[in-house]
Amino acid sequence: MSTARQVIALLKSHIEGEEQQFFTVAMQVAAHEARQGHGKVAEEIRNLVDQAKDQRSRFVNKQGGPVPLIQPKGDLLNLLSARYSDLRLADMVLSEKLYERLMRVVTEQANSNLLKEHNLPPRRKLLLVGAPGTGKSMTAAAIAGELKLPLFTVLYEGLFTRFMGETATQLKLIFEAMSSTRGVYFFDEFDALGSQRSSKNDVGEIRRVLNSFLQFLENDDSDSLIIAATNHPDLLDKALYRRFDDVIQYDLPSPEVTRKLVQSRLMTFRLDWKIWDDILASAAGLSQAEIIRASTEVAKNAVLEKRKAILEDELIASIVERKSMTDW
Repeated sequence: MSTARQVIALLKSHIEGEEQQFFTVAMQVAAHEARQGHGKVAEEIRNLVDQAKDQRSRFVNKQGGPVPLIQPKGDLLNLLSARYSDLRLADMVLSEKLYERLMRVVTEQANSNLLKEHNLPPRRKLLLVGAPGTGKSMTAAAIAGELKLPLFTVLYEGLFTRFMGETATQLKLIFEAMSSTRGVYFFDEFDALGSQRSSKNDVGEIRRVLNSFLQFLENDDSDSLIIAATNHPDLLDKALYRRFDDVIQYDLPSPEVTRKLVQSRLMTFRLDWKIWDDILASAAGLSQAEIIRASTEVAKNAVLEKRKAILEDELIASIVERKSMTDW
């Protein structure tokens, strides 16, 4: 029979929500039983653990609720931050083409079991490329919100350690977490991890980390989504691109998207203009985030001055101010 200490460890890990630790102790119990000559019992425990892992990675609440959020603990505490997102793709102002590409990912994930019955893998490894402020980080949060999955953001300050050789080990822990806890795993500023191996400033440690990431990404068959985002696609190693299911380009907003961004942010105010040409011309070259910030500034001014209308000139002035900041 199992030792009292193992039973205590099982109960403690269950109470504290340490799922991976629970599985580890259970496998230790199986090994103990095998050493005692209880082969059938050991095999039954191992089979139950395998079933539990499989069901956990595919878990979706029958009521359509979110996958339970398990906060990173232990070694993962400094590697991942976790949260739920209430953002949806419909909350973003996207071009029709971009919206369709992202909804294709959501649709395939929502019907992943059906696709797998026909041996068809759903899209789940995405590389988002584009200028800062174009909506890449929001997309990761929106996809997590659409699928009711926890959003895990990789913390590079924990990933890159001061000890040579440990970063790849830390990276392995993240990919193991993907298998044990289904979620959206977000690698922001991905060029920090995936820079070209032929770079002049390259060092051996960076090459080893990148090679490890390529191997982990290629071998990963979990049910989690992996989303990487970069403002500098030219810095990425070319071998990375073919490891992703989709590479999605984020462009600066078109005049149509710019107009929708302004209207969405200022929808509670009266807009005192009918022709948008000057506003759209002044906003050319700004990212979605900068346009939202410029609109937010005029909204705050109107509230503080107890006005219900936004003037064309003040919005243009706010846009010009934001543009001057981006030139610094």
